[in-house]
Amino acid sequence: MAIFRLPLWLSNHLSFWRLMGCGKNGTFDIIPDLLQWGLLLIPKENIQPVSPIVPSFISGWWRFFGCEEYHIELSALEGHGTWNGKEVFGKYPENGSSYSGKIAVLTRATIRLRKLSAFWKQVDQVAETMTTASGFITSVGIGEIPWVKQATFSVWESREQMKQFAYRMREHQDVIRRTRQENWYSEEMFVRFAIISTRGTLRGVDPISTT
Repeated sequence: MAIFRLPLWLSNHLSFWRLMGCGKNGTFDIIPDLLQWGLLLIPKENIQPVSPIVPSFISGWWRFFGCEEYHIELSALEGHGTWNGKEVFGKYPENGSSYSGKIAVLTRATIRLRKLSAFWKQVDQVAETMTTASGFITSVGIGEIPWVKQATFSVWESREQMKQFAYRMREHQDVIRRTRQENWYSEEMFVRFAIISTRGTLRGVDPISTT
């Protein structure tokens, strides 16, 4: 993954990119999954959807080594917060809240070093309630810096079912309350996306198109 930085730096198609490791259990996880990696690419506004967003060196590398690939094309609907101080998804559409259909959610945070212990004690309980929640389809834990800069990308059958988990599940509500009271994060971001298309497989299946 480290050598992918060069073609990403040289790409003139991208406004923002991140190479990220993954957790083992589909969410924040203190144990990394060394066989799975994430790549976030945001094209410049003037780049057409048909343009090759993934640099050819990277896609060729994946093919050469027979990697399993899963691509999800998304359109940001609404959100708040920043990523390393930047509003990387730009302006959200005014009608974003009227979208109906399957929805993807990115929740990202930079955890304060002195709050790491408190944060990680809550992870397993929240992860378990998420994966058994009504409307949950799939998720993956991603991060730029192990244990400190963490994110969960999850997919849900509908906005309402996602909200039911986020705002009504007691375990998740307790964590939200503690993050505010104890100031766990130095930066955070929450974004909802419409799913435009998927390609490839994740552990042998396309979890979004098969639901």
